[in-house]
Amino acid sequence: MNIDPVILALQADMRRWRRQIHQYPETAFEETATARLIAEQLQQAGIKVHQGLAKTGIVGVLCRGSSSDSIALRADMDALFIQEQNRFEHASRHSGKMHACGHDGHSAMLLGAAHYLASHGRFDGTVYFIFQPAEECRAGAHQMINEGLFEQFPAQRIFGMHNFPDIPVGHFAVKSGPMMASFDCFEINLKGQATHAAMPHLGDDVLVAAAHLVTQLQTIVSRQINPADAVVVSVTQIHGGNTWNALPDSAVVRGTFRCFKNSVRVQLEQSISHLAQSVAQSFRIHADINFNPENPGYPVTVNSPDETASAIRAATAIAGASGVNAAPTPSMGAEDFAFMLEQKPGCYIWIGNGSSEGSCLLHNPNYDFNDEILPFGAAYWVRLVESELPV
Repeated sequence: MNIDPVILALQADMRRWRRQIHQYPETAFEETATARLIAEQLQQAGIKVHQGLAKTGIVGVLCRGSSSDSIALRADMDALFIQEQNRFEHASRHSGKMHACGHDGHSAMLLGAAHYLASHGRFDGTVYFIFQPAEECRAGAHQMINEGLFEQFPAQRIFGMHNFPDIPVGHFAVKSGPMMASFDCFEINLKGQATHAAMPHLGDDVLVAAAHLVTQLQTIVSRQINPADAVVVSVTQIHGGNTWNALPDSAVVRGTFRCFKNSVRVQLEQSISHLAQSVAQSFRIHADINFNPENPGYPVTVNSPDETASAIRAATAIAGASGVNAAPTPSMGAEDFAFMLEQKPGCYIWIGNGSSEGSCLLHNPNYDFNDEILPFGAAYWVRLVESELPV
């Protein structure tokens, strides 16, 4: 472990910020108290604060020296609609909401790095500290970009970080190329003629059609996609009917699909549409197909080669060569940081959160971010800035 004592001394503050954010979780575009805490801490450190992008987004700007070089560091702030089951003192006090993905820790680590860089940082250029709302399924990164994020804060490259259970504390994992999968949703509305359950021949059974459709969708991965391409198609919802003795006139099938190539992403959408229409036709019903009906789908999170090399060097400086996995298996989880990587070269790294036993995996009602890793994350950010913006 190679961490500056000043950063280690910040651990108590980072823990306090993290647990306050955890105790009062806020979901997409409602992170007002979280944003206020972050803005106050940035201002106390002497960092210029800009507020209002994507409603609750915060961007801190720290300039030093005369160089025109710049770098952006991003942390997400939002919580999930999950009822926390933990009973410790800093457990969620907002019913039905909790930080089950560690965004509280991400914000705290970036705040710690900001404090250090403002008071002790040795760099020449501009650092943009981006605190982003609405990562969880609401594409806050996409909205910040659409509202002018990179026009107002023209970083040359951008970096993100996420905690990852079952990677040891003090370790990192990162690779060039696809790091996390794309994420798209589908909604298929099946419509037919309702009838008495005792007289199915007088109507159209949309529920049987939905059952057939679910099984047919699973053949996309096994029979239509190149076996060398990693793909997931998951049906997550089926809704239809409201009584025992009647066949409904409609049913809804919803789900997601994920992959690591844009060409495969297009193929998946086409295959889902074709199967839905084919099943509907075979049952003499109608199918309406909508993709990403509420939010834009997330693209593949793709790390650029040069920035990945920079991330590996910074992580190695903190954790040592044995503490950095430079060839991790990409995750089928998705990240809206991918939108930022479509705009700027950059890299998304995983920081070990330790064993999932006890604290559980991400998006679990018993999950809690591991405060032991706060100095590692802050030290990584500091090393990255000082190496990318050398004096």
